[in-house]
Amino acid sequence: MRTARLLISTIAAVTACLAVQAAPAAASGQRPLMQAPFPCGQSWRGDSDNSSAHAGTHEIDFNRGASATADLGDTIVAAARGRVVTAAHQGSANGYGNLVKIDHGNGWYTYYAHLRSISVRAGTTVKQGQKIGELGNTSKPGNAISPHLHFELRNDGSYPGSVEPVRFDGTQFAYPEQSITSRNCNDPEQLCGPGFRAIDWAYLRGSAGVHQGTVYLAWNASTSNNCVVTVKHRNRSASSATSAYLEPAGSKRSTDSGSFTSYAGPVTRSSPGCIRWGGAISGVTYNSPSEHC
Repeated sequence: MRTARLLISTIAAVTACLAVQAAPAAASGQRPLMQAPFPCGQSWRGDSDNSSAHAGTHEIDFNRGASATADLGDTIVAAARGRVVTAAHQGSANGYGNLVKIDHGNGWYTYYAHLRSISVRAGTTVKQGQKIGELGNTSKPGNAISPHLHFELRNDGSYPGSVEPVRFDGTQFAYPEQSITSRNCNDPEQLCGPGFRAIDWAYLRGSAGVHQGTVYLAWNASTSNNCVVTVKHRNRSASSATSAYLEPAGSKRSTDSGSFTSYAGPVTRSSPGCIRWGGAISGVTYNSPSEHC
């Protein structure tokens, strides 16, 4: 079985009109590449010090809408692929109420608390962007709270020291508060198909630092196939030049390119040896070296 490296290769040269940033490393192992826990395109405001219970920590409470109940029942989705560890009401154990906890591997977990309802079961695997519940205001008995999503990223350590800064779409949340737009738009593993796991990615940022999208590389160990997709994270209402390619060592390059609203690919090839891969959105390009041998 080929060993898949999860660390983005160092990019030797960056032109004045291009900046590609690698996926960040983390103390507990490679972080999951997370998107906001809301459907694609939705805007939310997060606050980490609105509650004295977690002021000064990296826990985030999310709301949208002007009234206290405007977002009650809104869909909450998985920030990244993983296995559901907890999907239950916490009773008197803590103030989380209905909680979904997802294990993303390498010691990383996300927590989604106070849900009105839960849509998944413990022990099941969820895809990035899959609905896991609805926003609510459940808590421990006697604790009356307004509707919101309480969100945490933890490493495999003790609380509260295990609560880590959150990065959505490769950018760290601007603590203590920030308004964000969800880029949880297409799961690369779902686009590539059953058996594929994302093993590498590259962010496509223009000269002004605007994140146009992400090129994903996925691997299917049972078939020795790689898959590449380029997912747009902006301007998804309009078509724009988007491409994805995969080039196994000693073979011709396979490319999917055109004017797309959401993504290019999937490009799938048998690739038991080294590969080159990459993609572009509106002229912002990533080209890998020969790697993943």
